[in-house]
Amino acid sequence: MGIELRDDCKYAMLVATSMGVRLTPDNGQPFHCGDTYRLQVTSAESNVASVSSFLGLPVKVLTAFVKGSPVARLIKDDLARRHMDVEGPEIEQGDPWGYRHQFNLADSGTGSRGPRVQNDRAGEVGRLLNVKDFDLERIFGAEGVQIVHLSGLIAALSPATGQFCLDIARAAKKHGTRIAFDLNYRASFWAGREQELSDIFKEIAGVSDILIGNEEDFQLCLDIEGPEAGGKDLAAKIEGFKGMIANVKASYPNASVFATTLREVVNANSHRWGAIVSEGDHWHVVEPRDIGVLDRIGGGDGFVGGLLYAILKQWEPEKWTQFAWASGALVTTLQTDYAQPADEEQIWSIWEGNARVRR
Repeated sequence: MGIELRDDCKYAMLVATSMGVRLTPDNGQPFHCGDTYRLQVTSAESNVASVSSFLGLPVKVLTAFVKGSPVARLIKDDLARRHMDVEGPEIEQGDPWGYRHQFNLADSGTGSRGPRVQNDRAGEVGRLLNVKDFDLERIFGAEGVQIVHLSGLIAALSPATGQFCLDIARAAKKHGTRIAFDLNYRASFWAGREQELSDIFKEIAGVSDILIGNEEDFQLCLDIEGPEAGGKDLAAKIEGFKGMIANVKASYPNASVFATTLREVVNANSHRWGAIVSEGDHWHVVEPRDIGVLDRIGGGDGFVGGLLYAILKQWEPEKWTQFAWASGALVTTLQTDYAQPADEEQIWSIWEGNARVRR
């Protein structure tokens, strides 16, 4: 079936995001036990875009920066290293208690001890993202974008970012850009804002071409009837997801692609990793396979990034799922929480189970 894409575009993909940094203790140590930490630039949405940017497709990031901040400079340099164009306002810090970029405090876990993550988002500059700082007519009209990737993390970050994501979705729809929406439900973001965010998420989902999320995401963000989240019975989980997607299709007929990952955690360094993708009337299921895990954080973003790259390359839909699965598996072998593939062959070798040395 595939997805028809505009062919007159400067950018293959655009993401809207709030950039920050992640601190991770060395050697898989718990955060409170560490004394040496690795610093990296991060955001879920730029993680998704990295698959395409490292494989040579033109990518653009819309975000906001703290003016004069060394962290902002670090972020700009890192995104440039990832071959991404960046656009966004420079916002004054204000005072020592003013704006800053988010901090993600995370250990990777090891063996029988699972990872722990705390997001420190006080004063986050990305909460100020506003359409007035961007010329969406130029971006989507004159420059052109094939796929825009929106995340529920950004849509729910603040009332301003919710409106910003709505404005992007409307502009994308107007100009024929395909919309991918990863629902990414977070209970702490939704507390006290349920009706406001439900309205925003439903409007974005209504114009989206690709919807991504697990059972909880679809049920809590879009009020879709579905199975209870979790559980160990894989067959029941797959059938439950299929039934739920049938309900989503009835409510959101504009979307033609639906996707989720399947993960069984054996221990922090050994997972069983699978995926389900629905396109049109066809289902593509990768039953969970064993993968080694250095750091699990970002695997889901890698899956979405691989899926969107495969769609942008206009491959056969069966390959979308395979490439997405392998892109997610690649990320779990890296210290960064985003994929940095050397080439497509590296990802396809993961899918094929070929970990032999290449000389």
